[in-house]
Amino acid sequence: MKNIAFYFFGAAVLCVTVGMFWGIQMSISHNHTMAPAHAHLNLVGWTTLGLFGLYYTVTPNAAGTMLSKAHLGFAVLGVLCLVPGIAIAVSTGGEALAAIGSILTVISMLIFPVIVFKNGIGHKA
Repeated sequence: MKNIAFYFFGAAVLCVTVGMFWGIQMSISHNHTMAPAHAHLNLVGWTTLGLFGLYYTVTPNAAGTMLSKAHLGFAVLGVLCLVPGIAIAVSTGGEALAAIGSILTVISMLIFPVIVFKNGIGHKA
């Protein structure tokens, strides 16, 4: 059965796969202009989403809540806005999408401690 941890891990795996190919493309072209966007895709997309997925794997009682679904939504939307937003900011100077992505990502990070402090880590007895 696919649970919230699966969706966090699935999004993380997609991010790292795209990030690897993007890094190879930058290396081959010797054009690293998009390195900031690439770095955020790997850090926020792969690492952060993966860690969220790990938390929900080891704390399944936190995974079935409406708050965890909101967490997933804000986290994924944050990456989907932040990374292209940074790319746009670097290439054309428009920063609105990056700002929206940053806000969504911060909201996601503010939701996470609420979930952690409410549910702890691991199984509840």
